[in-house]
Amino acid sequence: MISFYPGPSQVHSRVAAYVKEAQHAGMLSMNHRSPACMALVKKTISELKQKLNVPKSYTVLFLSSATECWEVLAQSLVAESSTHIYNGAFGKKWFSYTQALKPGATPVVFHHEEELPVAPYPGEIICITQNETSNGTQVSMETLRQLRKKNHKSILAVDATSSMGGQVLDFSVGDVWFASVQKCFGLPAGLAVMVCSPRAVQRAQRLNEHAHYNSLVNQLHFAANHQTTHTPNVLGIYLLYRVLQDSTAIQPIHKRLRQQAATCYTHLTKTKNLQPLIQNPAVRSDTVIAVTASDAVIKRTKAKAQKAGLLLGEGYGELKRSTFRVANFPVIKPAAFRLLLNVLKNS
Repeated sequence: MISFYPGPSQVHSRVAAYVKEAQHAGMLSMNHRSPACMALVKKTISELKQKLNVPKSYTVLFLSSATECWEVLAQSLVAESSTHIYNGAFGKKWFSYTQALKPGATPVVFHHEEELPVAPYPGEIICITQNETSNGTQVSMETLRQLRKKNHKSILAVDATSSMGGQVLDFSVGDVWFASVQKCFGLPAGLAVMVCSPRAVQRAQRLNEHAHYNSLVNQLHFAANHQTTHTPNVLGIYLLYRVLQDSTAIQPIHKRLRQQAATCYTHLTKTKNLQPLIQNPAVRSDTVIAVTASDAVIKRTKAKAQKAGLLLGEGYGELKRSTFRVANFPVIKPAAFRLLLNVLKNS
């Protein structure tokens, strides 16, 4: 069964082989303070920066999940206020998590058919969900650049959970980027990557929040020696290293996924019973495609897909009954994607 579920997603075809490599090399029982583990962390970060075009001056941290990243950012970068600009369920969840810790959090909600509203916003940190997994929308790099110009004094934090590893991201326009590995990286859940700009590092050090075990300033202290505050997911880091090592640079990956997405959206607009949930091409996601139809058609399409050996993603939250979602992630082969298009065309 090939999974088009948008997370946890289809895993890389060589994950089983990588796990055997890790076991043979003693990675599974490696001391996380050992020189060998520090060397693994160092070379994984080097591969990540090289393949994804992360600026050399940025710091890479390893956490357990994107959800933990929400919590760490609220605790360690927000003294009083933050602004959360979102159009879907995961952006709303991020706001809710932050508000529970820092009541000064402010929501700015925009419609999923509209581009993110660029304006000066209050708050020490501005939080953006660049790729909204629940409804299949994305915020363009150009919009983020404009937002940065309007809010140059604020820290810009970007949830790129469904795009990092699948899209070319201009890391220079944001101060904090983070993602879980169970989506575009094609790995099992249990590891997250956080990328911090020098500005974000300086703010964390200035606030100097030490009240939590995974306070950002504590993480940065250990990261200077290629370590983590906690016993990390060493296997997850090794798998990330091997996937990155065997991957091409991000540009051709981005090009292929964008072309596949465009083909899929074109097919959907020509079908009788299925339509893209998002009608505005300017805000459609390239990595998570949300499809809308009647409940009966959705059930029939899922059944056809399953018969063909394909697993489609459920709709999320309020969209559960009226949509299904298609992951357009790097590990899904073009042949599998063509098979999916054939299923959709005949639904």
